[in-house]
Amino acid sequence: MADHQTKSALDPEDWAAFEAQAKGLLDAAVAQLAGSADGPVWRAFPDEMKANMQAGLPAKGAGHAAVAKGLARLLPYGVGNTHPRFFGWVHGSGGAASLLADITAAAMNANLGGRDHGAMYVEKQVVAWVREMFGFPESASGLVVSGTSMATIVALKVARDARLKARASGVGAHKLVGYASNQAHNCVARAFDMLGLGSDALRAVPVNADFEMDMAALHEMMAADRAAGYEPFLLVGTAGSVNVGAFDDLAALADMAAAEGLWLHIDGAFGAAGVLSDALRPRLKGIERADSVAFDFHKWLHVNYDAGFVLVRNEALHRAAFEGAPDYLASSERGLAAGRPWPVDYGPELSRGFRALKIWAQITALGTEALGAAISRNCAQALKLAGMVDAEPSLERLAPVASSVVVFAHVNGDAVTEEIVLRLQESGLAVPSLTTVKGRRAVRVNITNHRTRDADLRLLVDAVIAEK
Repeated sequence: MADHQTKSALDPEDWAAFEAQAKGLLDAAVAQLAGSADGPVWRAFPDEMKANMQAGLPAKGAGHAAVAKGLARLLPYGVGNTHPRFFGWVHGSGGAASLLADITAAAMNANLGGRDHGAMYVEKQVVAWVREMFGFPESASGLVVSGTSMATIVALKVARDARLKARASGVGAHKLVGYASNQAHNCVARAFDMLGLGSDALRAVPVNADFEMDMAALHEMMAADRAAGYEPFLLVGTAGSVNVGAFDDLAALADMAAAEGLWLHIDGAFGAAGVLSDALRPRLKGIERADSVAFDFHKWLHVNYDAGFVLVRNEALHRAAFEGAPDYLASSERGLAAGRPWPVDYGPELSRGFRALKIWAQITALGTEALGAAISRNCAQALKLAGMVDAEPSLERLAPVASSVVVFAHVNGDAVTEEIVLRLQESGLAVPSLTTVKGRRAVRVNITNHRTRDADLRLLVDAVIAEK
C-alpha cells in the first residue's frame, strides 16, 4: 500500500539545494535590473531559445535546477522597458520594490478574490491610498486589476447597469450612446463591444489643435443624438492620450456631465498618475469629480507589470454591478470566510493574484513625492527633446507637447520615418515606436521612464539624423 504520509513529490527533494538555486537566480535578477542601462535596449530572442520553446509537453520533469538555469537565460530578452532609452508605446520601467513583492506574493500564493487574510488588508490600504490620491470620498470603492483595459470594462459595466439595470435581462434594444475624443484609447470602444452596447454606440468626438476634445462639437453631437432618439449616458475624458499625451479639459467635462446627467469616466491609463506631479496636477483639475477613473500603476508609477486600478465614486452601484454569492462562497461573521464585501463583489474575477503587494511596496519604498518628481522630470525632458527636434531642419514636430510624448517625422516622408524607427529598434540603441498623426507616419517618443537621462535624448536625436 502506498504511503500517503510521506512528503509531497511535487516539492523539492532538497530544500537547501533549492534555496541555493533560488539565491543564484535572485542574484542574476538583481544584476539584470541594476545593469538596466547596459547593452542594447532590445535584442531578438535567439533561434536556439525559440527552438527550445517549441519542445513538446514534458512527461518527466527536468527539476528545479534546470528551471532556475532556464529562467536566468531568459532575463536579457525582455521588451527592453527597463532600459533608459526605451521610449516606445507607454511602458513603465519597473523597479526593485516589485521584485521583493513578487517573491513574497509567490511564497504566500494568496487568492485575493475574497475571505479574511493578511493580503486582503494590503489591497484595502492600496484602495484607501488611491481614494486619497484622487480626492475621492472615503465611501468610494476600488479594485486592483490587470490594467486600464480591464478597469474600463469594470467601470463601464457599473455605468451601464446604473442606467439599464441590465444584469438579469440583458441590454436588449438599448439606445444608449457615449462620447470620447477621437484620441481616446481603443479599450473604451472594446469595452462597449464586450458589454453588449456595440462599439458604434461610442461616438468619436473631434479634437482641437491641441488634440483635446472639442467641447462645441460634443454639444452638437449630443443634441443630434437626442433628436434622433438616442440616450446619452456616458462621457469619457482622456487624461494622457496615447498618441500625443494630450489631456481633455476634465473640469469642463465634469460640468457638462453634471448638467446633462451623464456618467463621467476618466481614462487616465498613464496620465492620471500626474496628480502626484507639480507639472501635471493643474491639467487634472476635475478628475476628483469623476464617477470612475481607470489607470495603471505599471506605467508612470513604475510598478512591475501588471498592475491597473479602477476607482468608482458610488460603492453601492459598483457592488450592485457584480455582487452575487453562490452557496459555496457564502461569507460569515467570523473565521476565514469573514470580511465581506470581498473584491469578487466589485469585479469579474474570483481568482485574483496578489498584485496589490507590488503597488503597496512601491509606494511604501519610494513615497508619492519621489514618484511625482520623476513624472515632472519626464515632462521637462519631453520639452527638452521637442527643442532638439525643432532645431533639426530634417525633422518636423507634429503635435504640441502636453506631457511626456513627442511625435515628429522626417521631412523625406513616411517610408523614411518608418525605416528610421525600425533600424533604431533593431540596432538596440533606442526603442521609439511608430504612430500616425495628421495623416503622417511619425516617430513617437514617450518618456515614462525614471531611468532616462538627458544624454539619452541627445543620443536618440543624433541617431535619428544619422539613420536617414
